[in-house]
Amino acid sequence: MGFKLYYVISLIAALLSLQTSLSRAAVNGGYWLPDSGLEASEIDSTLFTHLFCAFAGLNTANNQLSISSECSSFTQTVQKRCPSVKTLLSIGGGNVLSSDFNKMASQPASRKTFITSSINVARSNGFLGLDLDWEGESTSTEMTNLGTLLTEWRTAINAEAINTGRKPLLLTAALAVTPRLYLSNATFPTQAIAKTLDWVNVMAYDFYAPNNSPLFTHSHAALHDPTGAASGSSGISAWISAGVPPKQLVLGFPFYGYAWKLVNPNNHGILAPANGTDTSVGAPPGTLIYSQIKEFIPQKKATVVFNSTYGTNYCYSGTTWINYDDTQTIAAKVSYVKTNNLLGYFAWHLAQDNNWALSKQASQTWRS
Repeated sequence: MGFKLYYVISLIAALLSLQTSLSRAAVNGGYWLPDSGLEASEIDSTLFTHLFCAFAGLNTANNQLSISSECSSFTQTVQKRCPSVKTLLSIGGGNVLSSDFNKMASQPASRKTFITSSINVARSNGFLGLDLDWEGESTSTEMTNLGTLLTEWRTAINAEAINTGRKPLLLTAALAVTPRLYLSNATFPTQAIAKTLDWVNVMAYDFYAPNNSPLFTHSHAALHDPTGAASGSSGISAWISAGVPPKQLVLGFPFYGYAWKLVNPNNHGILAPANGTDTSVGAPPGTLIYSQIKEFIPQKKATVVFNSTYGTNYCYSGTTWINYDDTQTIAAKVSYVKTNNLLGYFAWHLAQDNNWALSKQASQTWRS
């Protein structure tokens, strides 16, 4: 009798997973931070299908989630303007060290406590899903523990849905641009990822910073790179080659840019010699959000360029050279997502937009 019951539960769980995979809705997503300067009530949620509240923390003493009051009311707030928008609670980010995630994920008891807490917090605060933002993984041990965590998490989510008769929570993760990390050569557990996650938010940005050696201007979030270096499209191809289907991949783009200091103001293309970070602009120095870049351009009479080969924008004035995603880049990236049958896109993060210009461009291109 026990075996039959286990078989029935396993069959139902498998059917739930199959139903989820067959009915994935397109993702037009964006992350929101309570301390970003943008109130949740100010979000134009009509421009999105999914919104992520970032971040819930991990209490290392008891392996349970901690959540801000702003995140507790997030779903109710953003659904006032758009009742159909789906909300997910994002866990971790800069609030949780990779070593703390790994410690939790390394033991069955702490994994169970974390998973149970996450489901309870999501349900009690109206979220339709959970998003893991475990950043900084660098060892094979961490990758193994991540795979185990995701497998047990999905099993628990399906079991909770069976027991309550509710639709299973969404389970997603924000992961690096490629499944194999450049520095450590560690590989994400792609088999577990493909079996457990509704989708992967591919963080296709921060490939380069102005202080990276060698000192040349570059696109930190290029859609393509003819030199064979990191790019959004090469990262997506790598995930697909590793066994994660296109319909489980969501391409991320940034609403911020980096400033380089040109060696020669007359040599201002991509891969132009630079003297590192231009600290005269941005906060922190050398980093500008999109709204600040749009102010910089008319103030400094900067020249704006869209490079279709790389799929990126940049502007320059004197020795200041800034790489960023403007509306042309966003349109190109969303078109790439549609052409390659990916599940969708997401933006990091909403408060950095300028009167919703980038968010509107993304939404309009998706629907065109």
